[in-house]
Amino acid sequence: MARREARPPAEREVRLPPRLIHCIDCGQRLWVAYHAQRQLVTFRGLVRLRVVVRRCRNPACELYHLPYRAEEEGGWALPHGEFGLDILTVIGQLRYGEHRSIPEIHQRLVERGVSIAQRTVTDLLERYEELVALHLADEERVKARLKQQGQVLLSIDGMQPDVGHEVLWLIRDCLSGEVLLARTLLSTTRGDLATLLDEVKEVLTALNVPIKGLVSDGQQTIRQAVERSLPGVPHQLCHFHYLDEAAGPIFEADRHAKTELKKLVRGVRPIERALEGQDDEQSEAMRSYCLAVRSALTDDGHPPLCASGLKLHDRLTQISDSLARVEAKKGGLPPSLYDLQHLLTRALKQTEALWPPIERAYALVHQAAHVLANHDHENAQMVREHYEQVLARIREQRACGGPLSSALETFLKKTESYWSGLFHCYDVPDLPRTNNDLEHCFGPVRYGERRASGRRGAIAALVVRGPVRVLTALALQRQCFLPRALVFADLEAWYDLREQLAFRREARRKQLRFRKNPAAYLAALEEVILKTGLPF
Repeated sequence: MARREARPPAEREVRLPPRLIHCIDCGQRLWVAYHAQRQLVTFRGLVRLRVVVRRCRNPACELYHLPYRAEEEGGWALPHGEFGLDILTVIGQLRYGEHRSIPEIHQRLVERGVSIAQRTVTDLLERYEELVALHLADEERVKARLKQQGQVLLSIDGMQPDVGHEVLWLIRDCLSGEVLLARTLLSTTRGDLATLLDEVKEVLTALNVPIKGLVSDGQQTIRQAVERSLPGVPHQLCHFHYLDEAAGPIFEADRHAKTELKKLVRGVRPIERALEGQDDEQSEAMRSYCLAVRSALTDDGHPPLCASGLKLHDRLTQISDSLARVEAKKGGLPPSLYDLQHLLTRALKQTEALWPPIERAYALVHQAAHVLANHDHENAQMVREHYEQVLARIREQRACGGPLSSALETFLKKTESYWSGLFHCYDVPDLPRTNNDLEHCFGPVRYGERRASGRRGAIAALVVRGPVRVLTALALQRQCFLPRALVFADLEAWYDLREQLAFRREARRKQLRFRKNPAAYLAALEEVILKTGLPF
């Protein structure tokens, strides 16, 4: 909502004269043409800026009559802005440092005496993201750091905030942590990704900084783009993604067995209800046994290495063995523990045939992961030989048949697909064997958005403003920006960035309009087509 009342008079006035007094083109003296006045809102109160504007009065000069404004003006506020950079800095820190929502930020500003609308807080947050992105994209700063480093190890990955929308691609240097490129693409073909890699390669070639290696997941379009743009550069494929894909069927078999086991352990709650109201030590111990069973049932694992089914089977076996020891020593069990013991024994007995094949398969997966971890720091040839021995054991296990022979066949096929990119990390110094560092860059961004907005689904701002929002969130994890760091020298770069973001925002807005009223949306398009008189 627009402000309906005028702001009070400024508490102080600051005069800003330009440092430049001679024309940069003709060298003649610049004359004072007029004084521009601006009123800004800062944490120190209202400030009136009196900006001295000079002009060249030489008609033969190419810069004749163009205004020269004070250089210091950009350190106070953005062009045509009403709020100072100090307020923008606090808004950005509250959002990305403390993960505050827009209403919470607005309330914090009002408490500090800033008269501002909640919608304006959203606009200023967007301006803050753009300024941070421009600061991070400062070519001179990045070039100086890369030159000092002498080499780069690239990692590339994409994040799709919403299905059917653009994918945000990041290319990052593993050594310095600098994001070299962030671009939103509607498609992820080999040509599109090769264009991104060519752009980064061109900059690094101009700096004479070699690309010593690259790490990514096993996506085929990424492999083809790297082969096309960076021939001869070692391309390490992520071990985590490899094991996740290769051991996927084994993990599914483990999860299926876990589901069957959990179906048979449904009866703990009635036992707990029978113990309600009993406060003696023995009843407390019996409740603790029930809690142990419930804890085991709710502990889920994550692929590829954590076999949650085997873990559940092992823990329930330990509980059953503990009850058996109590029964043997005491000569019997209380009714509640007897029911629990009977429940666990029956469940373990009926599923005992499911676990041996899964245990053998997961033993081989853990052997493969141990070899790839390379705790002994061997070279690529030695690791490759050790891994071939593990694969030989997997082939032997597959030849024996069994319920998981097809899962082991999948493991071998995925290994053959990844084989050429599994071992570069052992010969190239500092080349990571996984792409998890870049993957973890996306995780905090999603977490921060969920915490600030309360939404678990895709955030529209990540689709529309992904390049600047992700960069800002990553940068604020490592440093805090002062107002002077947000001052930019290239005004055109800021305008170009805002134009790109506005284009994507308009595309998103049109999609939402169609969802809200398809008939009206299509009718408007038909009217435009008919008015333009396009040939058929």
